[in-house]
Amino acid sequence: MNFTTDILIILVYFALIVSVGLWFGRDNQSIENLSVGGRKIPWWAVLASLIAAEVSAATFLGAPGEGFALRNFTYAQLAIGTILGRVVVSYIFIKPYYDYRVISIYEFLQIRFGVKTKNAASLIFLFTRVLASGTRLYIAAVILVLGVELVTGAKPTLMAEFVIYVSALTVITLITCLYTALGGIKAVVWTDVIQATLMFGSIVVAICILINSVGGWQQVTQLLNQPEDLTVFDLGISGLRSWDENLRYVLGNSYTLWAAFFGATFVTMATHGTDQDMVQRMLTAKNHHRSRLALIASGLADIPVVVSFLLVGILLCVFYQQHPDPNLPDRNPYIFAYYILHELPVGVRGILVAGLFATTMGSLSTALNALSTSFIQDWYLPYFNRDPQERAKVRAMRWATFAFAVALIVVGALTAWVVLTVPKSRIIPIVLGVFGYTYGPLLGVFLVGMLTKHRGNETGNLIAMLGGLAVVSYFSGLYTHIPLLFGHAAWSRPGWLPELAFPWWITLGTAVTLIVSLLWRTPASQVAAANDHKKRLT
Repeated sequence: MNFTTDILIILVYFALIVSVGLWFGRDNQSIENLSVGGRKIPWWAVLASLIAAEVSAATFLGAPGEGFALRNFTYAQLAIGTILGRVVVSYIFIKPYYDYRVISIYEFLQIRFGVKTKNAASLIFLFTRVLASGTRLYIAAVILVLGVELVTGAKPTLMAEFVIYVSALTVITLITCLYTALGGIKAVVWTDVIQATLMFGSIVVAICILINSVGGWQQVTQLLNQPEDLTVFDLGISGLRSWDENLRYVLGNSYTLWAAFFGATFVTMATHGTDQDMVQRMLTAKNHHRSRLALIASGLADIPVVVSFLLVGILLCVFYQQHPDPNLPDRNPYIFAYYILHELPVGVRGILVAGLFATTMGSLSTALNALSTSFIQDWYLPYFNRDPQERAKVRAMRWATFAFAVALIVVGALTAWVVLTVPKSRIIPIVLGVFGYTYGPLLGVFLVGMLTKHRGNETGNLIAMLGGLAVVSYFSGLYTHIPLLFGHAAWSRPGWLPELAFPWWITLGTAVTLIVSLLWRTPASQVAAANDHKKRLT
């Protein structure tokens, strides 16, 4: 099978992305330019960048895997919550960030509460973002593993497959690190525009080819004729179950309308309001009005994007019913990658592979920039070098970008090993579950700071965040796995304890943290200092 044309397309894509990054790096001589681009980026570019950051390789391969396994669109219900959450963020969070002119959003917590709350929130972000971005990083290498298998005609050994994963994610990460470190957030946003266009265009091409391959949409509906197939909404309540069984089903199921309206809303508020990774690109717009427009528009754009990915999975299910393949991978995330390599024509195959790499690099570049920005603003400048020259700050941020790239490679390699040894792993829950434990407490503290002026203090916030983390760990069943660390069997789960699906974790963590934090009053001196800070800026 000839891959020369496909490889050429991929190399052209890499060259284009690196060139754009280097171009925007030519005048980055300040931290503000590297971090927020001088706040001069058009809102429509911010919109495209938000989409590119959200659609990682986990979505590119994982969402079709969900569509293939479930044969319905229930995962798309969560888009309802993503829109609602964005509206809340756009009207509560964004304006204070602009008013206080923060670069790292955790600086807001220092102004509002004090340095301890800021440090705790920043640590949560750094730790969680490294894990979340690292776990999804390995997925882009799936296509290369299957490509090696196709060329050699033999399945690689476990160790050989692991080496391919590590080599691929290392190359992709270092290329992304190069243009991110030099070009900063401007390179991130403008390369994201290219990557979002390529990503969505390649998915549209795949859908058209699949529909034509299976004989049209009528064939799809004929083969998928079960009642649950092509379902979009699931209320999660059945007259055949008792009220407590319905409650357990709703809390334990990730894709219901209840999870969409409540769970996904709080998830989006956390990821788009308290995560430096997402918020930083919003702060590149000229003002909070344009930032708000980009954010809400990205939520509306999520619907066709998610539906398209799920449709690919459903069409793949139909295709392989019509064309059974005994070699079809048993891991859901591999199925779309397998189809790309085995069924698509030359050239189109290269575009789809480039689209996969685009999704990986789009989410990776902003993670690297956000991690380095938070580290420099929240830790390096306050504690290691309080008054360096601007050139030294820029140099430090670029080295921090490289250091976090190495950290993500390590996490990605460890994740690849776990997934290789546990073949039935589902990618979407793994990726989302990483921040489900920590972002509820983070969101709770931010909400206290945004919605009140006199509630919450340093001691109360730390107690509240630890309380939120503990409660989520208990109700998610994490504690049952503690004996596994010591080589013993996992603890059994109490019969009365409902098993919470990941969309509910952040909701629960937020509620606990918010309630506990409100019990404390902000010192008058801190309120006065925050007011003085805002007056100086205006």
